[in-house]
Amino acid sequence: MAKTNFRSVDEYIAVQPPSVQVILERVRSTIRKAVPEAEEMISYQIPAYKLRGGPVLYFAGWKQHYSLYPASGRLVAAFKDELAPYVVHKATIRFPLSEPVPVKLIGRIAKFRAKELAGREKVKAAVDLPPGGSKSSKTAGPA
Repeated sequence: MAKTNFRSVDEYIAVQPPSVQVILERVRSTIRKAVPEAEEMISYQIPAYKLRGGPVLYFAGWKQHYSLYPASGRLVAAFKDELAPYVVHKATIRFPLSEPVPVKLIGRIAKFRAKELAGREKVKAAVDLPPGGSKSSKTAGPA
């Protein structure tokens, strides 16, 4: 895979070997079904899915495996038993190309990441509130 200036997920998948294309299309459709409101794009030269600008999930094809990113500590803990057969290292989950695509697991991971992102947005919104807890521009004071 020499090309690195992909403009779409279709382009990214098209440069893969035919047997890998089938697998990556399955991963792609699983993520899109699990998080249909996510925007599909290329980011860091790999397929990415974002909600409200925040990254839900990325995937990439390699010679012997395909990977999902990012695998947060919470995600790894939540799916500990199901991820046991796979290599999980530094926020990356590696799935062998030689095994069937774990569609249900990938779908649940995508939904988990979407909820995780939404939870972070809620926390950030709460932190960004001014004292008093309202985003209203009105100020109280003597009239």
